[in-house]
Amino acid sequence: MRQFVGCSRLVWNAILSENEFRYIEGDPLPIGRKSFCARLLELKAKYPFLKAAHSQPLQQTLNDLVKAYERAFDPKLAAAPPTFKKKQNPQGIRFPQGFRVENKRVSLPKIGWIGFRCSARTMKRKLEGKITSVTVKLNAGLWYVAFATEREVEVPVHPMMGEVVGIDLGVNRWAALSDGTFIEGANAFNRYEDRLAIVQQRLARCEKFSKNWAKLKRRVARLHSKIANIRKDQIHKASRSISKNHAVVIKEDLRVVNMTASAKGTVENPGTNVAAKAGLNRRIADQGWGEFDRQLEYKLKWLGGQLLRVNPRNTSRMCNACGHVSKENRLTQESFLCVKCGHAANADTNAAKNIERRAGWARIVCASRKLCAA
Repeated sequence: MRQFVGCSRLVWNAILSENEFRYIEGDPLPIGRKSFCARLLELKAKYPFLKAAHSQPLQQTLNDLVKAYERAFDPKLAAAPPTFKKKQNPQGIRFPQGFRVENKRVSLPKIGWIGFRCSARTMKRKLEGKITSVTVKLNAGLWYVAFATEREVEVPVHPMMGEVVGIDLGVNRWAALSDGTFIEGANAFNRYEDRLAIVQQRLARCEKFSKNWAKLKRRVARLHSKIANIRKDQIHKASRSISKNHAVVIKEDLRVVNMTASAKGTVENPGTNVAAKAGLNRRIADQGWGEFDRQLEYKLKWLGGQLLRVNPRNTSRMCNACGHVSKENRLTQESFLCVKCGHAANADTNAAKNIERRAGWARIVCASRKLCAA
């Protein structure tokens, strides 16, 4: 499996490198599966060991590269262009056919039968529907298998139809709901930052590619994997609880990339408070807001709910009682006191109520769905 992953990485990097070189020279390679397949035949002639790898993972790599280019050139998506794959990063191979699954074993072409352990959630239910593909992924020295299935489902109706909630995301307090409840964040990176720094310092002092260097490299990867798992676990629990108890969820449409931009500036115009901004950027990145948005959206769809995103402008400065906007309303990080009407409340809860009110028409949509379901 490591050989198959390495061959797929070689195909991706080789075709990507040639495309970039020819683009600089003014003669770009046509982007399409047909031209990439022709290039794959040339690579197999140049590197005979590619013939030992199964053709399906290599073909799926070409498909992924074509889709990456299509997303990059699509003006609506404006996605980042594909980048080179590194050996130490998580990578996988996909088999769209030729596999077999029995009990807790999977048979892969040219690999054979491999046993696997189900996750806690998967053990409670069987794989439903027709399995369309099997993906095997290597991450931090551990192998994972994922099954993509296809089945027909009925249009869901949310059991809590009529329940609407607004969410205000933050750094000090991970999430505040408009109903007055709070959700604390995992702050996984902050918890393991010192331990990670010590291991990385030892890694930097080792001779590169030595045995001790390889051991510390694996230890750093395991620490990063543990941090990611803690963060993902907290996000899964929070998104599951919110989506299960509310049919319509309104949250801020945050631009995390812009929020975490560096304040370093340029040589001519150097930035100010660079160290403080870098620390804030680390804390924002540690919250996993983008992953929370993704999970909340698909879980609400599974249950028949809906996720709405609103403009976050002035939601923290606006009074929920009278609508007055002023930066003097926010006395501290926790307290909110309107200078016009005297309304006092928790600052995060007040912001969550403003977010919910900003999409007030969602209540009408939710009520109409409830009548249709009845």
